[in-house]
Amino acid sequence: MGRLRNLVHLDLSDNHLMGHIPPTLCGLSKLKILNLSFNSLVGNIPSNVGHLTQLTTLAIASNQMNGSIPSGIGSLKVLQALDLSRNEIGGSIPSTLGHLKWLRSVDLSQNKLVGPIPSSVI
Repeated sequence: MGRLRNLVHLDLSDNHLMGHIPPTLCGLSKLKILNLSFNSLVGNIPSNVGHLTQLTTLAIASNQMNGSIPSGIGSLKVLQALDLSRNEIGGSIPSTLGHLKWLRSVDLSQNKLVGPIPSSVI
């Protein structure tokens, strides 16, 4: 799938997908919408997610993702909606989330996040 360089919308939600998110997905530079919600995906959000600079929607809700939210998410300058809810994501909310001036919707509920909400986000 990483070879589909002109792909702009990828919705694989509500399937029975298992395993890790392939890092090659983050090479789809024209991708605007990525929805992998309601599957059985595990592991970390790929650290190179920040390469998806055209992304407006990132939804990975209702999986079994763990690790932390990568700071590279702050490179998604046109991101409008972020849904990472209902996973097992830990750590703190990265302050780089506050760099996303177009962000209108964020759902990080039902995870294992700790610490304060960064002042850059408020």
